[in-house]
Amino acid sequence: MFAKKQLGQHFLTAPSIAKKIADSANLGKDTTVLEIGPGKGILTRELLQQAGNVIAIEKDADMLPLLREEYKEALADGRLVLVEGDALSTSLAQYGLKNLSYALVANIPYYITGELLRHFLSGDTQPHTLVFLMQKEVAERIARSEKGSLLSISVAVYGTATYGGTVKAGSFSPKPNVDSAIVIVHDISKKFFDTVSEDSFFELLKTGFSQKRKQLVNNLSSYGNRERLERALYRSGIALKARPEELTPENWKKLYRELR
Repeated sequence: MFAKKQLGQHFLTAPSIAKKIADSANLGKDTTVLEIGPGKGILTRELLQQAGNVIAIEKDADMLPLLREEYKEALADGRLVLVEGDALSTSLAQYGLKNLSYALVANIPYYITGELLRHFLSGDTQPHTLVFLMQKEVAERIARSEKGSLLSISVAVYGTATYGGTVKAGSFSPKPNVDSAIVIVHDISKKFFDTVSEDSFFELLKTGFSQKRKQLVNNLSSYGNRERLERALYRSGIALKARPEELTPENWKKLYRELR
């Protein structure tokens, strides 16, 4: 079975890495796991060993016969549910998943990382834990960098991200051009938005990062004149010459309140 470039497929081939990914999710026999893109099923096998049941969504129809044959016993006893479809458009409620009731674990295509994070972290049916194997550079930006980015802040407002380890390119077939890394997001919730509008907050965030090398006060000109913006920055405890990458999620929340 050959990987399809248009789907960004790089099949994990190292069982030890599959175990490390599953271990990172801290699963138990009462845990339901949603897996995106099981591919040939190497991670699925480890998830079935550690969790109570697994719902695996596979977009590539050519992978389904292989998975059905490999996991016919788990499918027969209901521990595995195999869904043909796109994880971004599949109704989770149809499979009994409720908000914060499951762990999301996946080796994801690099090109769709941001979209999958946004979809599941901001959706109405959030996982309680998220573990993604993704491009190392992106993982470091989310979980290791001291500088904020639109992506890292967009994750941090929903949960705590940690770096679970580097995975060398040789652990995949075909071998990608770069290394990967495991990112774990836990303590997921929408508590950050108890008193803040999600849509308006992200509008401010995107505007603030529109030109990340510029001073924040210049990027936010659409929110008022310079006097108003400098006053809002001062009241938020943010330096007048600060750049967007210097702000924490709480800085952004304070600024949002001053500018709304």
